[in-house]
Amino acid sequence: MKTLALVAALALPLLAAAPPIHAQSTAATPAREAAQFDFLIGQWDIELQPKINGLAKLIHGQPKLTGSWKAWRAFDGQGIDDELRVVDSSGNPATLAHAQRIYDAKAQRWQISLLDVYRVRFSSATGQWQGGEMRVDGSGTSADGKPMLSRTRFVDITADSFKMRQDRSTDNGASWEEGALVIVAKRVAAKAPR
Repeated sequence: MKTLALVAALALPLLAAAPPIHAQSTAATPAREAAQFDFLIGQWDIELQPKINGLAKLIHGQPKLTGSWKAWRAFDGQGIDDELRVVDSSGNPATLAHAQRIYDAKAQRWQISLLDVYRVRFSSATGQWQGGEMRVDGSGTSADGKPMLSRTRFVDITADSFKMRQDRSTDNGASWEEGALVIVAKRVAAKAPR
């Protein structure tokens, strides 16, 4: 009983501060476009191909990075919740990223929030379906803490595979490192375990 009272005491201020919900201001039925990221739903095996140049490539060669990408429908059908895990050739964890993607019908675009768990960094992006591909433009910080822009394209989307290509800029879009990261995904399961 004390626990219930504590939960109620914590929730009441949040509910009181929330604006009233009116039928015309909420969308109980997701917009048709809220299905545009459905291709991501399920479980995927991935291979990453980061762009490596210069001396590092000569000494170490191209790194072999693999992992998994899992996604679920979320937010009462309004969006997608997904998790990307990457390991190096020895199986050591390299990246854990958690994204929340929701379709904003008013803005006619996806709003995306990404957490880089191991580096404790958040980034944000917006996305739109154009010409048979999902295009996502984002901003965040690079591995060395500098502001970074990204433009990501999900292409060659089929029921069992897709490719993701990401370009990056560390000079506010004046120049771009094209193909800084390419991910090739192959479906493992139509439904992903949480």
